[in-house]
Amino acid sequence: MSVSDAAASRRFVLRGLRWEDAPAWRQVYLDLYDEVKENPELGLTLQERRPTEAEEVAWFSDLYGRSLKGPDVIVVGEVDGHPAGLVTIAPARRGASPWENSHVGILGILVARRHRGHGLGEALMLRALEEARGRFEWVRLTVFSVNSGARRLYERLGFRTVGHLEAEVKRNGRYLDEELMSLDLRSWKAPADVGRRATGAR
Repeated sequence: MSVSDAAASRRFVLRGLRWEDAPAWRQVYLDLYDEVKENPELGLTLQERRPTEAEEVAWFSDLYGRSLKGPDVIVVGEVDGHPAGLVTIAPARRGASPWENSHVGILGILVARRHRGHGLGEALMLRALEEARGRFEWVRLTVFSVNSGARRLYERLGFRTVGHLEAEVKRNGRYLDEELMSLDLRSWKAPADVGRRATGAR
C-alpha cells in the first residue's frame, strides 16, 4: 500500500472544538502564509500580516466561546489524534438589522495541507450541515472561481452558484474572482453517493 493509499484509508474522528486544540490550530493557520506564497490561487484569505500570539489567542478564545454558546456550528476533524480540519457555520449578522438575516449561516472550511484530498473536507461539511438543521435555513459560502475541485464538491453536496464576484480578492497584484454559492437547508438531504469514512465520534 502506498503512502497516499494509507492516508486515504484513515478514518476521521469528527468532534466538537476543544480548548486544548489551540496550539494545533495556530500552527495550521500560520502554515497557510507559506502555502499562499507557493500557490497564490489557494482559496483561503489571510490577514495582511502573520498574527501575533496574542491575536491568535484572542481569535481562538472567541471561536471556542461561540462553540459553547451557539448558534454557531463548529466541527473539528481529527486524524491520528490531531486536529486536521475545521468547518464553521456562523450567523450572517450583516447590516443594521442582523436579526432579519439570522436564518442565514456562512460556511468556512479549513483542512491542513497534508490531509487534503482524502475526504476529510467532505465528511466535515456533511456533519456541519446536518448539525445546522434547526439553526439556519440557508447556508452560503464563497469559493475562488479557479478552485474547480472545491466547487465540484460543494455542488455535489447541493450548493448552487447564485452570484459571481469579480476581482473580489487582490493577491500579489493579481485579481481573483469568487463564486457565491447557496444551499437551502429546509429541503436539503445528504447525497446518497457521498462517502462517509468518519467514525462519527464526538
